[in-house]
Amino acid sequence: MLTVTSVNVNGLRAAAKKGFVEWLAETSAEVICLQEVRAEPQQLPAEVREPEGWHVVHAPATAKGRAGVSLYTRRQPERTRIGFGSAEFDASGRYAEVDLPGVTVASLYLPSGEVGTERQDEKVRFMDEFLPYLERLKKSAAADGREVLVCGDWNIAHQEADLKNWKANRKSSGFLPEERAWLTRVFEETGYVDVVRAQHPEQEGPYSWWSYRGRAFDNDAGWRIDYHVATEGLAGRAVKAWVERAATHGERWSDHAPVTVAYEG
Repeated sequence: MLTVTSVNVNGLRAAAKKGFVEWLAETSAEVICLQEVRAEPQQLPAEVREPEGWHVVHAPATAKGRAGVSLYTRRQPERTRIGFGSAEFDASGRYAEVDLPGVTVASLYLPSGEVGTERQDEKVRFMDEFLPYLERLKKSAAADGREVLVCGDWNIAHQEADLKNWKANRKSSGFLPEERAWLTRVFEETGYVDVVRAQHPEQEGPYSWWSYRGRAFDNDAGWRIDYHVATEGLAGRAVKAWVERAATHGERWSDHAPVTVAYEG
């Protein structure tokens, strides 16, 4: 069994003080993909930077205190890569991947965007560059007999079932028609699979992010924006997918919850 977890930690230094270290010690995952680390490796405590029993790839952003992705693997990777060949985004702490036996696993932090601002323009530019890369990655992996798994915070709720208050968010970044259409292209044109949705086809959610404002978490008024996006062969080996939702608001160590999938080996 290959168990993979993806989680946006909303600042790894802060998460480490709130419960991430204890969670890491207890998890049964073989691979962990982190997003929004927001720290240089030397700024992280040793038990997070290089925890015993893990091989770690950190990809911080050149803009201090922003973005940043990491990958933790119990097995030594055969290859690591930071970025996807983008002049604009390779140093932005938004993408890293590792090759493990038979599978390439990536951690993605897609820009969040904000309607009517440069942040939304940046998000569109990223999506325009990233889709062709996903196509190339799938083809090259298939030629090598490998599967692909891109985990992370995609910052797009694909369907109405993927956010509680979808009617009020039709003009909000993260649920814009053009963003949702782009994600449809990821699934329909390139042939990747939304693994969690495939495991929970009729369910509202399961949500993975809740605003800290109001009582969003207590009311489960969340968004499902954290995905396992896999090639068909690997997706077909998924046996269980779940969100590790904290029991109470006070026990959360991020505004996101870990999204975990167990794949048959």
